[in-house]
Amino acid sequence: MQTVVERKLLREEGKHRKDFTRQEFLQEVWNWKNEKGDEIYQQLRRLGASLDWSRACFTMDPAYSRAVTEAFVRLCDSGLIYRSEALVNWSCALESAISDIEVDSKELCGKTMLSVPGYENKVEFGTMLTFAYPVEGHDGEVAVSTTRPETMLGDVAVAVHPDDPRYQAVHGKLCRHPFTNRLLPIITDPMVDMEIGTGAVKVTPAHDHTDFLLSQRHSLPRLTVIGVDGTMTPPCGQWLKGVKRFDARQLVVDALVEKKLFRGKKSHAMTLPVCSRSGDIVEPLLKKQWFVRCDEMAKKAIQAVEDGQLEIIPHFYTKTWKNWLSNISDWCISRQLWWGHQIPAYQVELPNSTDKQEEQWVWGRSEDEARQRAAVKYGVKPQTITLTQDPDVLDTWFSSGLFPFAMLGWPEQTADLQSFYPNSILETGSDLIFFWVARMVMLGTELTGQLPFKQVLLHSLVRDKHGRKMSKSLGNVIDPLDVIHGVSLERLQEKVKEGNLDPREQLVAMEAQRKDFPGGIPQCGTDALRFALCSHKIQGEDISLSISQVLSCRHFCNKMWQTLRFTLGVLSNTAPVGLLEELTPVSSMERWICSRLYSTVVQCEQAFEAYELHTVTSELYSFWIHSLCDVYMEYLKPVLVQQDEGAVKQTDTEPSGGSRQVASSVLYHCVSLSLALLSPFMPFITEELWQRLQPFRRGAAAQSSLCLQRYPHSSQLAHWHFPEEERDFLLVQEVIRVARSLRAQCGMTKEKPAMWAVCSPSQAQVLLHFGSAVWTLGRISNLHIYCPPGAGPVHSTPPPEGSLVGVVDHTCQLHLHVQSGTNIDKQILQLSQRRDKLVPKLEEMLSRVQAPDYLTKVPAQVRQQMDSKTSALQQELKTIEDQLRVLQDTQTAE
Repeated sequence: MQTVVERKLLREEGKHRKDFTRQEFLQEVWNWKNEKGDEIYQQLRRLGASLDWSRACFTMDPAYSRAVTEAFVRLCDSGLIYRSEALVNWSCALESAISDIEVDSKELCGKTMLSVPGYENKVEFGTMLTFAYPVEGHDGEVAVSTTRPETMLGDVAVAVHPDDPRYQAVHGKLCRHPFTNRLLPIITDPMVDMEIGTGAVKVTPAHDHTDFLLSQRHSLPRLTVIGVDGTMTPPCGQWLKGVKRFDARQLVVDALVEKKLFRGKKSHAMTLPVCSRSGDIVEPLLKKQWFVRCDEMAKKAIQAVEDGQLEIIPHFYTKTWKNWLSNISDWCISRQLWWGHQIPAYQVELPNSTDKQEEQWVWGRSEDEARQRAAVKYGVKPQTITLTQDPDVLDTWFSSGLFPFAMLGWPEQTADLQSFYPNSILETGSDLIFFWVARMVMLGTELTGQLPFKQVLLHSLVRDKHGRKMSKSLGNVIDPLDVIHGVSLERLQEKVKEGNLDPREQLVAMEAQRKDFPGGIPQCGTDALRFALCSHKIQGEDISLSISQVLSCRHFCNKMWQTLRFTLGVLSNTAPVGLLEELTPVSSMERWICSRLYSTVVQCEQAFEAYELHTVTSELYSFWIHSLCDVYMEYLKPVLVQQDEGAVKQTDTEPSGGSRQVASSVLYHCVSLSLALLSPFMPFITEELWQRLQPFRRGAAAQSSLCLQRYPHSSQLAHWHFPEEERDFLLVQEVIRVARSLRAQCGMTKEKPAMWAVCSPSQAQVLLHFGSAVWTLGRISNLHIYCPPGAGPVHSTPPPEGSLVGVVDHTCQLHLHVQSGTNIDKQILQLSQRRDKLVPKLEEMLSRVQAPDYLTKVPAQVRQQMDSKTSALQQELKTIEDQLRVLQDTQTAE
């Protein structure tokens, strides 16, 4: 937040943070927070988040701030927080330390030009430069290689491997620094890699983590030559003082060339540390900071997962969790910012003190408490002590790590804390597993003695349609409100200009917007956006979200409206619908749709338990579109019309399906329960449609809102489970598909021809059971069923000669008699195209089956399925060839 305000003040007023007093600047940040800070709440409200808004809290709230102070003091008292001088990751752009996990690693294959904040021109990285140090009192020299020549002003030694034969003669000798005249010892250490560069390395303890370790082992001094703002410090000399570090790089190289000490440059693959917050190149700097000891807390966090007390979902993150926590370093929590929780630690100045070298610190919940602690610690009177509070603030992840219990009133034993802590599950982005999740677990366990939650669900990151991480500098950040309400390209571009990007980043962002959203973003609505997001698998790869996917979900919303209009039309002519428990489906189609709904609820329950939301959305979409709309409602339309006309068709194989009342009740409950199932994903449209259904339900006046109803459960629908109907209807659906295909081949899209089914006795029984569904959905006038001699009883006469044949499976075929006057040329063309499509498919399947390792590598069940598919495909091709011969003969005869 501080960075955003700093950019705003610089852009609008031309002022930097240091042009204000600390209090003036903090007031500017509060003003911005009060103006903009509620935007995320507004987004959540418009997205339909069902939250207890009265419990919303901000980590800078007074009560929360007291909890942060309490945590710091307790951890200091227990020795888990300490102050030490060490190398920290420093962002010169932020002028602050950052933690290890805020450092991104950018892999460079070699010489690369990169944009760096604060520099007009791109800066060169990915090169290795070599220069020489003359050996004092010796004719020779030691050449060292480095990717950061500007730090050579801070060199305090040259290190070589003790076994490197090239440098045996110079062990213990001294080198003369060409710019400062300091004498640098040549030390030996096995940490040096003889294979990199020249095998000799410059040692700069104040600017390199490995060199810092060398300085500890060899008692070397530490000289800081780059300041907190990224400019060279006075010890570098007047020629470099105040010069920006990467500008100084070239000046140093030029000076080495002038002194004839430069030995060359070459491309070099390297890993560049980049600040994830500012994009700046991270600079290791030597600073006195506050650190949290993490090793013991990390062991407890690992043990909690191994013992099953804490479950991480998806489970593959468990290994990542253990590896990271097993190699954790102490956590630097000091931040050189003004916005945040100022560290409740105070530097002590004692009366008549002359020792200015040794820092003396105390901490406390208030300055008075700190003063009393100092008086006891140093044995002096409180009023004689001068305290100066550390100007630094705590890392924001320190205060965030307390959230599960601090937001409930800790350290006070509030009713909320006793009722709701520990929490059951934390759901957050997978990128926060170490930033936030690990810290919550460590701090929660340490400060409360309990894990803050029992499960952690890590969802995927939402990226743009190209798979890129959403970034303002790329112009690909999508505001959910823009997707919900729609936005023009012009307004998108205005938002970029209103933001905090510098002019160069603005151009990049606006060009990206023109490319991705040439016509802006169409209005999609909240429900479509929510459903689209939940339709992706959240446990695994990141989500690449495109607006076209959201639009397809908006079309689903339209389909839901159309379904309800049809349902209301049916219900308007019937008595009020009875209770679900009282409804018993009678006809085969009613039993099938009811059983499909039961099975859908079961699958949703299992997917919810596994947090597989994409499975739930897939099942609900499939039921609504493919079962309810495409099958049951299409079947119902002519049945209801026939009932209205008093001419319901009675046959020997299929009863009428019961009265309109039963059919209407089944339709009502299927739609109503489906809306309830979809409610968590699409709260607005489901509420609207559900309310419109309520007047047709008995006792509806007592119902208030869909979101207050019990979520559908399979136990409610146990009396609707008819597995035989579901299994058998798979055959019926294939027969309907083939019947439609045959009608299309003959150009009979508006006619209802008779057809013959040649099948086994068991299949004949299924088709008889669902006879009216086949007639209605297949749009045929009658279905004659024939079992070949020897297969069972003959239910009808065999199909006429010269019929057009469609293959359902290898034991079932449909026949359509080719009438005179039918467009034979069109049929021949369609059959030929179908054959040409199936031949390569069969060849591919045969090549897989005939592979040498097919029998050993492919499981028996898969082989059985493959054999069945191959047999059916061969049968269909044979049938097509037979049909082509019949048609060609008919064509010749005519």
